[in-house]
Amino acid sequence: MAGAIMRQGKVNCVIVGADRIAGNGDTANKIGTYTLAVLAKEHGLPFYVAAPTSTMDILLKSGDWINIEERKAEEVSCFQGIRTTPEDIQVANPAFDVTPNKYISAIVTEKGIIRKPFEKGIKEVLNDTGKSG
Repeated sequence: MAGAIMRQGKVNCVIVGADRIAGNGDTANKIGTYTLAVLAKEHGLPFYVAAPTSTMDILLKSGDWINIEERKAEEVSCFQGIRTTPEDIQVANPAFDVTPNKYISAIVTEKGIIRKPFEKGIKEVLNDTGKSG
């Protein structure tokens, strides 16, 4: 539905949270965030990440370095303890997805708004002290 209402002009911007932000501004958040970012870009909408600086880690060079939790297959293959898929089916159940910084307009923190280039802004808000959280 997000894409449909964006197409109808009913959205002015997209604001999401973040569980982890890499040093280059790539952002890990709940599944579906990356999809929203791509849709926002396609529809010419700004895409903002609102997160505390404690989610930032400049030791993670990019989103490729963010460890994505893989949840149990049973969360997808079972319902109330009853298997709903064949036994041998393979399941991917990541807890998060990573949004590349190219889709992010700005990162909003308690210390201010970070705009591109994100590497510089993230280091500035962390006072060049390295890993924050």
